[in-house]
Formats: sequence, C-alpha cells, structure tokens
Amino acid sequence: MNSHLNPDRRWYDRDPVLSNALNILETSEDSLQIQIALNLIKVIAEHNMEIEAYTSVEEMLASVEHGRECGNSRWYDIDETVRTAIQLLKTCSLEMQKKLAHDIVEFITSKLDEFEDDEEVDI
Repeated sequence: MNSHLNPDRRWYDRDPVLSNALNILETSEDSLQIQIALNLIKVIAEHNMEIEAYTSVEEMLASVEHGRECGNSRWYDIDETVRTAIQLLKTCSLEMQKKLAHDIVEFITSKLDEFEDDEEVDI
C-alpha cells in the first residue's frame, strides 16, 4: 500500500520538511508554540488576502472551524491559537506549506540559539 494513501498518516507527514517542522513545533515550549502560531496566522492571513482566497479574515477563520475535526485529540488542539494556525496551514497550498515549514524551522532555530546565548551569559 502506498504511504500517501494511508488514512492513519497525519496530513502533514506527506511532506518531510513540513513533518519535521511540525514535529519540532510539537515538542517546543508552549510559549514558543504560541509565538510561532501567531506568526503563522499573520502570514497566512496576509497571503490569503493577497490572493483573494477569502473576502475577510472572519471568512477565513470560519473556514478553519468548518474544517475542524471533532474532538481535541491532536497535539495542537490543546491551545486555540496553535489549533487555528495549524488548521490554516492545512488549508494552504503545498507550495505555501513548504515555505512556512522552512520559516517554522528557522524561527525555532533562532529562538533556541538566543536561549543558548542567554545560558552562556548566565554562567
């Protein structure tokens, strides 16, 4: 059976870069997850308005709720901001998902570098 047809596979596991980015995000501190989620929402909203995918931010956010699965069993369902960002990411084109995956990794890496620099100063 082809792995891309496996119904048990998470939607973002189809792309290795996106899968890696979201796995890193999943294991990040809550505050970092929220920072990244807010950045994702902003970038995706701006992109969707540019391409006129939606007529308003409200319409875009309504599409997130419409596409939301029942329950709160996914790691990103715990926080509403993170859930919204991931659901918006899910609705993006594959090209946009890849770009944002790279952005997520870069942002987390820069934050981890800042943290390590702060740790060195404290010693």
